[in-house]
Amino acid sequence: MTTKKNQKSLLIVYTGNGKGKTTAAMGMAFRALGRKWKVAVMQFIKGKWTTGERKLGEKTPGLSWHVMGLGFTWESKDLAKDKEAAQQAWETSVELINSGNQNIVILDEITYAINYEFICLKDVINTLQQRPESVHVVITGRNAPQEIIDMADLVTEMKPIKHPYEQGIPAQMGIDF
Repeated sequence: MTTKKNQKSLLIVYTGNGKGKTTAAMGMAFRALGRKWKVAVMQFIKGKWTTGERKLGEKTPGLSWHVMGLGFTWESKDLAKDKEAAQQAWETSVELINSGNQNIVILDEITYAINYEFICLKDVINTLQQRPESVHVVITGRNAPQEIIDMADLVTEMKPIKHPYEQGIPAQMGIDF
């Protein structure tokens, strides 16, 4: 058992092409909430869908839920608006992290905003390096930048082995959203 003296804020990354990145982050969120921690979730992409986790998250005490994305960028008709939404999401994320009021801040699918250059990787790294010692940060999304992987304390790569979509089975409510 670790003592408070041995604890430090962690940077946790869930990346890879397999399913389960957001699911893992949400599991951590609810584990922390069960310990009476304060958790903030910032969703950078999932803006159009009202997912099951969002429906529950928006009414869960201790959980600050922010949906700033406008939907999947590959479906976008105006990438300038997507970039603006990502930048606003990042500004709010910086406030959530720097305030020190949250025990965990989850930056769901932020890697897409970084990789599309909607937000600056250097700014993300600086914020992560300078965050309060009491704030854990969880990053999800495919193709996490190597610089973030290098600075992370825990990195899990989700690797697809088999997926129902490959068999023509579409995303299912309660499982995928």
